[in-house]
Amino acid sequence: MDIKDTNLTTSEILIPTGKSRKPRVVYFGQKTKQAIRTYLRSREDDNPALFVTNDSGRLTYDGMRAILTRRSELAGLTERPSAHDFRRTMALEFLRNGGDIYSLQRILGHASTAVLWRYLAQTDEDGKAAHRKFSPVDRLKR
Repeated sequence: MDIKDTNLTTSEILIPTGKSRKPRVVYFGQKTKQAIRTYLRSREDDNPALFVTNDSGRLTYDGMRAILTRRSELAGLTERPSAHDFRRTMALEFLRNGGDIYSLQRILGHASTAVLWRYLAQTDEDGKAAHRKFSPVDRLKR
């Protein structure tokens, strides 16, 4: 990702070549927007990359994985989360917060909901909570 592909006005980042070799847009919220602004103001390099290393090189996937490993150790986690774990968690939280499956499919860039269903494995507690909230019988008017 490059700085030029980051739009802080619309809270979007253009990914020029995604997994399927086609461009896609990634959205971010207000807290992320503020964090990116703060981060960019602190930089003293002219690297076009959005994220850089301490020596101003472009952050690689391996570099990001090393950051996740260090941070998870500092947090005392026994299991090391991957970048994909964060993506999956975002997707589950999106649904838990009331987002719909079709918007999530588009956000994640999945070609079909079949791919999305394999990707998401909700817990039994998620099913119980959804039923409590949306049960047709409990919502009947008397």
